[in-house]
Amino acid sequence: MAKGKQKKSAGGATIALNKKAGHDYFIEQRIEAGMVLEGWEVKSLRAGRAQLKEAYVKILSGEAYLIGAHISALTSASTHINPDPTRSRKLLLNRGELNRLIGQTERAGYTLVPTAMYWKRGRAKLEIGLAKGKKQHDKRDSERDRDWQRDKERLFKTG
Repeated sequence: MAKGKQKKSAGGATIALNKKAGHDYFIEQRIEAGMVLEGWEVKSLRAGRAQLKEAYVKILSGEAYLIGAHISALTSASTHINPDPTRSRKLLLNRGELNRLIGQTERAGYTLVPTAMYWKRGRAKLEIGLAKGKKQHDKRDSERDRDWQRDKERLFKTG
């Protein structure tokens, strides 16, 4: 019997993670957003050349933008295009989501942080976290909790 066509994966669904966001912020809600990308950016994402470490989301004139994300161009990029690796990229959100995020960030003191970039049905998606900043003692507490969980698992494993 012939097997059905198997789809090739692009090395996994996750493109980039922002581990620093979980360390610096209490992430209370996660929202999925699409991105407006150029062709060379999609090729670079497929090659896994994206970084979210210094990135943040800003709402300008009623639209959300990803600022500071670094998508480095491939060496085989076209000669007639000047790739800008850190350009602002527009995020695609519903009007209701945008209005809610605007209200949360302006009134309640929240900030928008990109937490992950991944593929979903062939499209690049960005996970945005609605977050509040951690103080230094909060960071120490969460690190202490993480260490305790690791030690507890180790104790239960050894029995």
